[in-house]
Amino acid sequence: MKFEAVTIKDIAKALGVSTSTVSRALRDSYEISPETKELVLECARKLNYMPNPIALSLKERRSRSIGVVVCEIANSFFSQVINGIESIAYDRGYNVIIAQSNESVEREIMDLHYLSSRSVDGLIISLSTETNDISHLQDLHNKGLPIVMFDRVTDEIKTHSVVVDNFKGTYEATEYLLQKGYKRIAAIANSEFLSITSERLGGYKDALQAYGQKFNKSYVKHCFYGGMVFSEIEDAVNKLMTLKQPPDAIIATSDKLTTGCLKTLMRRGIKVPDDIALVGFLNSDIAELMNPALTVVHQPALEMGKAAIELLLQLIESKRPVTQFEKRVLTPTLVIGKSAMDVN
Repeated sequence: MKFEAVTIKDIAKALGVSTSTVSRALRDSYEISPETKELVLECARKLNYMPNPIALSLKERRSRSIGVVVCEIANSFFSQVINGIESIAYDRGYNVIIAQSNESVEREIMDLHYLSSRSVDGLIISLSTETNDISHLQDLHNKGLPIVMFDRVTDEIKTHSVVVDNFKGTYEATEYLLQKGYKRIAAIANSEFLSITSERLGGYKDALQAYGQKFNKSYVKHCFYGGMVFSEIEDAVNKLMTLKQPPDAIIATSDKLTTGCLKTLMRRGIKVPDDIALVGFLNSDIAELMNPALTVVHQPALEMGKAAIELLLQLIESKRPVTQFEKRVLTPTLVIGKSAMDVN
């Protein structure tokens, strides 16, 4: 049985009045008496009438909806960003439509086509790992769709963006391990194409240099799908541990990479921190529940979501064209656990 929404025709039929009378009463028109308005509103409540958002958007030229595209909703970092977005969007009268690319540029393009066809008022997006050509996004931007980018961004589109100080996050994580006495520190990172990858590896390399340690390319492994495919993390860890001089510490540069790395080490019977130290990027509370508790770089994901929606609403509600754009950089926090020991 096909669902059919209640319309003003149903209200008009139930009350024995015209549809125009119902429409005017719902709009609180001065042409309709208070008594009739009350009858119409009471009938609308009984029938669970809801205004048609598509019809309203055509009339007002606004849908009061925001599109959000992330690589994976189940990822704790992105779920916290979404919570931040919704907390403000809801209070400002906007609905949020969420789509996930699953790290596929093809899915990302399909998501954008769907959201634009729903006439969203604006878009918040973190690029997929496969996205090198952003023409699909640039086309929407050129047509006037307000866009804010976060986490994985590109400078090819002139708009607001919200990022974490990725360099600082890995610099402090690497420095922490160096101060503990570790010498052979490896890094497992996302795709080389992503902005966050180059920034995080930049912090890692600079920390090594600052402490007189030579950068060893063989200690850096990339996982193109950022941990969504477990086998690529498993392969990266296995390659590191079979080197002639395997690392004595690993930095994993994203949530999925951190948990996947720990899982692989456990499967190989390698104990943290007895056999190897592990520091990762992780926004889940699971870091504190692990034994030992992980030392992690915590990203202000909720604040990132709030900043992104605030900037987007500025674009949407501005009375004049916006020509000055902001790149907001938030500060990560190194949360000390027990996944590294003093080896000095």
